[in-house]
Amino acid sequence: MALSVTNSLTDEREEFEPTGEEVLVYVCGLTVSDDPHLGHARLWTHADVITRWLDYAGYDVRHVENFTDVNEKIAARIGERPEWETEADVARHYISQVIEYMRGLNLARATVYPRVSEHIPEIIDLVETLIDAGHAYEANGSVYFDVTSFEDYGTLSNQQLDELEAQGEPDERSEKRNPADFALWKAGGVSPDAIAEHAKHDHGDDPPSGQTWASPWGEGRPGWHIECSAMSMTHLAETIDIHIGGHDLVFPHHENEIAQSEAATGQRFANYWLHTGLLETDDEKMSSSLGNFFTVEAALDEYGPNVIRTFYLATEYGSKQTFSEEAMAEAEERWERLQRSYDAAVEACDSVDATAKTADSELRAAVDDTHEAFTAAMNDDFNVREAMAALRSLTNAVNRHLDSHTTYDYHGLKRAVETFESLGGEVFGLQFGAETDGDVGLASDLVELLLDVREADREAGNYERADEIRDSLADLGVEVQDSDDGPTFRFE
Repeated sequence: MALSVTNSLTDEREEFEPTGEEVLVYVCGLTVSDDPHLGHARLWTHADVITRWLDYAGYDVRHVENFTDVNEKIAARIGERPEWETEADVARHYISQVIEYMRGLNLARATVYPRVSEHIPEIIDLVETLIDAGHAYEANGSVYFDVTSFEDYGTLSNQQLDELEAQGEPDERSEKRNPADFALWKAGGVSPDAIAEHAKHDHGDDPPSGQTWASPWGEGRPGWHIECSAMSMTHLAETIDIHIGGHDLVFPHHENEIAQSEAATGQRFANYWLHTGLLETDDEKMSSSLGNFFTVEAALDEYGPNVIRTFYLATEYGSKQTFSEEAMAEAEERWERLQRSYDAAVEACDSVDATAKTADSELRAAVDDTHEAFTAAMNDDFNVREAMAALRSLTNAVNRHLDSHTTYDYHGLKRAVETFESLGGEVFGLQFGAETDGDVGLASDLVELLLDVREADREAGNYERADEIRDSLADLGVEVQDSDDGPTFRFE
């Protein structure tokens, strides 16, 4: 069965056909203005599983996921902490967080994570191209895209041009030819009104204005939408295969991406648009602005990456999902069942009771069936719910084999273990056999407790026991380094 996807651009199921030797994937990344929450992580995880499956299926994948590090929300947080003296300082802090949590969630690394601030020259070049082609115009140092110049504007969001609401800040509208025109370049810095709208502390009489850059139209900042087109073209191509983003970005962000990109190049921007459904709490979108979010950091501490990923894998990427304690408890139960079955299969396979001539046709058939059903589900628009059901069916077969045999089918168990590791590990990103669940800070706390004991032994002159503690920690993968300021440690 060939891979088919639901293309948001056509609202139809289409067979996936890459344009070249590489599958070019662009993921709309995070505006790094606040702590990332589980709504953000849902997009990350589904994009991760999609690219993992493409890779597993034999495609060469080039995966680009951006950081939006130039934004009024970021500028509004300047001065909130003593070390946040510039917009770049704030962005750097949250980018560091996102990278840490992406690794904590066991996301495979993207090919590159471009930042808006790195691509100002490319953005300016793209804006100039649009002006020269008659699709954009300058007004008082700002540049706007003329939506009436692009015949297909509104196709992605299924809207008519005369029905569109005004875009941008109120003070922009007097400069624009059409209220629906959107900014490609904004003159000057962030307005005091925008700072006040997004600020989380009192700036007093001297609000920040964020960073500006020189351009042919004067000092200014890039608009929100132009950044993704510029970064996608820089690191992928004028036409990409798959564009992934949240459903809440269909309009105006993705609609505007299509218009400015295709107006500039004359080529189709993205062949397949995949939109993830929103994560909700009590029928509301999880968002920083609403204050109803559960941070990725808190979720990793409480649940661990495997439970979080199992939770996301309960629902297809395009559907909405509701976060609740009950849903997380169910995810934890499902993950623990998978983990127990995997551990039991490993233990039995590696035991003296696993023999070369024991053969369980039911177990071996179950492994084959799991691969077939899993592949069919993932090729069916990345249906992770059905793929997970296929993987869970293997746990039943493993458990039946272990319960009904005194000698085990080594070949069958080995294949079962490899199936858990390939489909559950390589594709789903689950970490079988790893101690990653529950409170991830607990391990650090225990290490620090042992180091306190070690320090007490050293002060008492019991150096032999202190060395034994250090060596034991090393055996567990904890490297201890002594310094004048006391011991430090890191997990190897």
